[in-house]
Amino acid sequence: MSKLFRFLSAIARQSGLRNRESPILCINKIYTKSGQKSMNRELRKCQNCQQEFWIEPEDFDFYEKMRVPAPVICPECRFKRRAAFRNEFKLYNRKCDLCLQSIISMYHPKASCAVYCPDCWHSDKWDPFSYGKNYDFGRKFFDQFGGLMRAVPKIAISSSDVLKSVNSPYENFAGGNKDCYLISNSGPKNENCAYSRGLIKCRDVFDSYYVDESERSYEGVGVHNSAGVSFAENVVECLDSGYLINCAGLQDCFGCVNLRHKKYHFLNEPLSKEEYQRRIEAIRGSYRGAEGFQKQFEAFALRFPRRENSNLRSVGVTGNYIFESKNCHASFEVSFCEDLGYAFSVKLAKDAYDIIGHGRNAELLLETVAVGYSSRIIACWWAENCQNVEYSLAVRGSENCFGCDGVKKTHYAILNKLYSEDEYKKIRAHIIEELKQQGEYGLFFPPSFAPFAYNETIVQENFSLNKEEAIAQGYRWEENLQMTRGKETLKPEGMPDHIKDVPESITNEILVCIVCSRNYRIIPAELQFYRRMILPIPRKCFYCRHQDRIRRRGPMKIYDRICVRCQKQIKTSYAPDRSEIVYCEACYQQEVV
Repeated sequence: MSKLFRFLSAIARQSGLRNRESPILCINKIYTKSGQKSMNRELRKCQNCQQEFWIEPEDFDFYEKMRVPAPVICPECRFKRRAAFRNEFKLYNRKCDLCLQSIISMYHPKASCAVYCPDCWHSDKWDPFSYGKNYDFGRKFFDQFGGLMRAVPKIAISSSDVLKSVNSPYENFAGGNKDCYLISNSGPKNENCAYSRGLIKCRDVFDSYYVDESERSYEGVGVHNSAGVSFAENVVECLDSGYLINCAGLQDCFGCVNLRHKKYHFLNEPLSKEEYQRRIEAIRGSYRGAEGFQKQFEAFALRFPRRENSNLRSVGVTGNYIFESKNCHASFEVSFCEDLGYAFSVKLAKDAYDIIGHGRNAELLLETVAVGYSSRIIACWWAENCQNVEYSLAVRGSENCFGCDGVKKTHYAILNKLYSEDEYKKIRAHIIEELKQQGEYGLFFPPSFAPFAYNETIVQENFSLNKEEAIAQGYRWEENLQMTRGKETLKPEGMPDHIKDVPESITNEILVCIVCSRNYRIIPAELQFYRRMILPIPRKCFYCRHQDRIRRRGPMKIYDRICVRCQKQIKTSYAPDRSEIVYCEACYQQEVV
């Protein structure tokens, strides 16, 4: 055995591979470089962008379980396809095409499809089966499905049919919430929350991103089981604190990094209660005070090491912002999940790959967007309480459907047409064989099917392109995003610096963003929140604040980097050219207080 090991090591060295790697793995890499499949992993070239990507052993296991071929395009290109079906915050004023009432919609007023308000869409006032077509064996499936997709009315805002929300008309891709305003990818059990994304079981949370089971939180990114926390990143079980990075168990702390179970600390310095309160009093509630301290804190935080990732209470995971999960790889913003791959913004899912959003109580999902309470779903947009559904949109309470749009409580349907079980299986097998020959089976819909423009969706937030680049990749571009400019009645210089001096009448004013010049308003619940939390009125619109939080979150990418302390190779979301000091997990745990 030792001779074989030395022989393999010699071959590995001759091939220019790293000495620290396992010789067996090195030999595997030698063969996979030529495109040959190995027992362990396979290197492929993306048919879309031509970048190389690995398919791991556990990936092959999952694809076999789902009975689909391994993908021929890379994870990033697969993500773009799905994300182009998800417009969360670019909302428009238009009329419901059924009741003719004025509504808020994620579909542009010039969209070619009919758009119904949620009440009309969920009602029995229309019949999705009236749009059904017999399957034509002489035409390609995608051509036939494209015609159906353009004909069937779309829901203006994606609202859960399983968990109804109360008094939350501006939420999108959300459900089971109460008194919420402009939140997405959130639910259930959120109450009085606004301007946020990725909330679950939260109360009084504003301007936050990826927050679980917390209350009275503001400008949080990755906040868990906390209360009264503002301007925090990657914190758990903290109370009445502000400006935190990578902290746990803090109470009454301000401007702290990498602390555990502390009280009355300011910029990591222990203080008496009286001195602590004196220092924060000059900052809280004042716009100028908050802006000045933010700059001071950013410089201060660079002195401390960052952990290679922001994953918490998780085992066997790769990616970033993974919380209380197990065996999830190449995933981001995942909570309470198990056995996922290439997942984004998912909660409570199990055994799923290439999914965006929802996931609650779902398993065996592949290439899905906003699918929950379901099992064995492939290439679908928004399905709930479903089983064995493929290449479909907005399907509820159904099973054994293929290429359907808007149907509910049905089975054995193709292109919104009902069949016997035998007929269904015959046609399904024919479609799958066609898609396999095209190299499309097991992948999401091609970019040409996206109902939104690239710059309307979350794909632009995570993989930004300009108009020419988006069009070259097969996506649309929207020149006329709805916004108001030049209507302001109160300019930034006319706004009081401190929240205590802000009058009730500010909710009647039209403000202007200091970054993009977009007009925005302060809603009454928002003003009450700022007063209660002693926070200044923001000078940026919601959209710019949202972009700031995404920048704080970091990119949806994993880079190879070296631990600054022990020189070990690590995988991290911190690009090598960034200025933060990045440690591996072991070195970081030795460093934290």
